[in-house]
Parts: sequence; structure tokens; C-alpha cells
Amino acid sequence: MPPIPYAELHVFPDGDTPFTGNPAGVCLMGEFRPDSILRGIAQSNNLSETAFLIPNGKDRWDLRWFTPSIEVDLCGHATFASGALLFERGLVSGQDAVFSTRSGELRVSRDGNGQFAMDLPRVDYKPGEPDPIVVEALGAGMPLETLDISRVHGANYQMMVFEDEATIAQLRPEHGLLASAFTNVIVTAKGKSADFVSRFFAPASGVTEDPVTGSAHCTLAPYWAEKLQRPRLTARQIGPRPGALEVEPAGDRVILSGRAAVFMAGEIRL
Repeated sequence: MPPIPYAELHVFPDGDTPFTGNPAGVCLMGEFRPDSILRGIAQSNNLSETAFLIPNGKDRWDLRWFTPSIEVDLCGHATFASGALLFERGLVSGQDAVFSTRSGELRVSRDGNGQFAMDLPRVDYKPGEPDPIVVEALGAGMPLETLDISRVHGANYQMMVFEDEATIAQLRPEHGLLASAFTNVIVTAKGKSADFVSRFFAPASGVTEDPVTGSAHCTLAPYWAEKLQRPRLTARQIGPRPGALEVEPAGDRVILSGRAAVFMAGEIRL
């Protein structure tokens, strides 16, 4: 088999602080290898997501995402990383890198300031009841509000809203107990360091805590835009590996803007 060009990018870094943002692997392929190979590469990378893409016309690619455990239906930061890498390597001739995915057509564009913008589908929410196992595992008491979210990575999702940024920052979940609920959880609060802050625990998708989650902001953005009555917001994900971005709901879509930097590049040999 020919080597696979590969890069790891750090997406939505926290300002200029190194080793922040969400690492994503990107594999540039001529054709998709068997699923067992794609899954094996993702397991070996051991990042929250590895993206695999193949060309499908001018400025168009087919794109798939794998965690170390499963293939997922939507991943924002690995899509963002894919677009940033394609622009850096001069493989995009127009304004957008366009991806065909399980979640429909997604686009990444570049502005004149070295930033990128990504167009993702809005992920809706509705009032829900807090899962008592999740509440116990988080150890922060009852949330102010609990929302049920449309399934994204093939698992149940809840978003829990807490009083302040400090509560989110200080969470130390019992990860084993949280995994037993088979529910992925976004925790969020109005922020001091940004308009809102969040963290994302995804044990049902094989990820203990994801650093800066694009798909989570497809729910966070419309929720906080409504709460704060502002169309464009700053956001920070404030777990052990923080990151920052800007979000803007646009009808049934959400625009995520920020930076991505190549951390390493090489090839995968099988």
C-alpha cells in the first residue's frame, strides 16, 4: 500500500498558548481503505477524531470521521482541520473547501486574517430531565437547566447549564460512573473569559473529555444567542486543554470561526 499523507492540527487554540485547542488527525487519501484500516489508524492516533478524505471534483472531497472507537456522523474540529490543511497545501483553488459527509455538505473558508470559518448544521435541543447518574457523576449538584439534544454521534446527548464559569472549570467527573449512563454531556455556563464557556464529556463515543468540540457548539451557539440576545458570540471550552472560537447561528446552520495550526506532518505507512 502507498503511504498516506498525514497531519495533526491543533484546532481552536486558546490564543497564542501552545498545546491548546483540539488535536485532529487528517489523512489525505486517493480512495477510502477498508473500515478496519480506518478504524485501526484512528485507534493508533488515539486522538478524539481522525478525518479521512478523498478528492471528489474541484475543491470537493468526501469526508469521514473516526474516534478511536467508532465512526461518527458529525465532527466539527476535524472538518475544520481538514479545510485548514487543504488551504495550507494549496489544494483549494476557490473560496471554499466543500465536504460531502454523513451530515450533508459542509464548507470551510479562509479569511484574510489567517482565520477559517466553518458552516455546520444546527443541532436542536428541547427541555429534558437530568439523568440522575449523570448528575451524580458530575458532582456539581442539580443544573439550572437540562436539555435533550438530537443524536449526533450515535448516542444520547444532554446539555446541562450551570450557574457560573467556575463551576464548569472545577468539574472533576467520576468518568466510570458517567460512562455507565451511555450519555454524552455538554456542560455550560455564562462566561467571564468569553460570552459562554463549556466542556464536553463523550464516554458513549469513546472519548472521556473532548477539548474543543465543534459539534457541541452547533447546540451551544443557538442556545446562548437566544439567552444573551446577541447574534455573534465568543466561546471558550475550559477543560484541561482549553480553546477558543467565535460562533454565529444562521438559520438552520451555525458558523464557527477561529484558527488551526499544523502541529506535525508526515505519512502513515501500513
